[in-house]
Amino acid sequence: MAGRQPAGGELEDAARAQRVSSVEEEMPHVLLTRRQIVAFVVFILSSIAFLYFVLPKLAGVGTTVHRIERGNTWWIAVGVLLEVASFSGYVVLFRSVFVRGQERIGWRESYEITMAGLVATRLFAAAGAGGVALTAWALRRSGMEPRLVACRMVAFIVLLYVIYAGSLLIDGIGLGTGLFPGGGSFAITIVPAIVAGVLFAVAVAMSLLPGDLERRLDRWASGSGRLAHWVARAVTVPALAASGVRTAIDLIRSRDAGLLGALAWWGFDISVLWAMFHAFGSPPPFTVIWMAYFVGMLGNLLPLPGGLGGVEGGMIGALAAFGVDFNLAVLAVLSYRGISFWLPTLPGAVAYFQLRRTVARWRDEQSALRAGAGHAGSSEPAGALQGSG
Repeated sequence: MAGRQPAGGELEDAARAQRVSSVEEEMPHVLLTRRQIVAFVVFILSSIAFLYFVLPKLAGVGTTVHRIERGNTWWIAVGVLLEVASFSGYVVLFRSVFVRGQERIGWRESYEITMAGLVATRLFAAAGAGGVALTAWALRRSGMEPRLVACRMVAFIVLLYVIYAGSLLIDGIGLGTGLFPGGGSFAITIVPAIVAGVLFAVAVAMSLLPGDLERRLDRWASGSGRLAHWVARAVTVPALAASGVRTAIDLIRSRDAGLLGALAWWGFDISVLWAMFHAFGSPPPFTVIWMAYFVGMLGNLLPLPGGLGGVEGGMIGALAAFGVDFNLAVLAVLSYRGISFWLPTLPGAVAYFQLRRTVARWRDEQSALRAGAGHAGSSEPAGALQGSG
């Protein structure tokens, strides 16, 4: 089911105008000085050196690189295949949410957008903000209206993170009450479940906001001055969030099989961590891996490229809190991140440059259409004059 569209002719005209202006929008980029680039490279190299060489030695297991050589090759290969399945699910979900009535974006373009967004997420922190910006840019350049892109982007994020919050809620309660094996303290089980419950309550509250909320709030921004300008920008946020949440609910009600891509994205990625435990020893209960995985993913919120260092530390710390052998946790988590974080980066970089060519082709097609429309418009008066003469 399509997302709800803005009501009223004025909003429709504004969205149409935004669509025209967005055609010339440049690719999102960040201006970096030479010092910032050097600092970024040094940070990446230092993080790799610490995570894969220093930390394992501190844990008494040697270097991770050498221990990987002694890991079970078959389980490592299984982990790679599971990661491929995870990204395949992400592409399927992307198409189910965004590519509805959008003939320009095929499977190849869907792959390019999602994998290029992956690279942007790796480079820029803040929970994948770089990937969101690049994805939105590509969708707008394909001809999709900016407001529709924003609405479906919110729906896409909701569909992904409802799995996240649901996992914290179900697994946290199950582990905290003893229903699931693995145990765990109140802080590592029930507290995350409470946080997840709050997130669900916020989402439900958003869905209950009236559809004309933006119009109702617009009167507060009808004045002039800095405050009115700030209010004018702020009133669009709750309306957009509510529209996106309702779109996600509508998609779930439509029972589109492609939405299972959200389960595949998380489920197969968690299974990579599970496979790495098998590669280096005996795994803890899957419910423990499940919980430690999602708690560790909070490291993506740290201002670090791709959550590098924060995610690893969070997962290892959560596993240790569940009583998992520290040495095994270090090997499993760092091997998992080697597959999940580093392995897709090269094809993602290739997809980034492929996407640039695809967008250039879209731009040429749109320019040709506008030129053709202009030519047709200029020829009509001539034909009319000839007919009247």
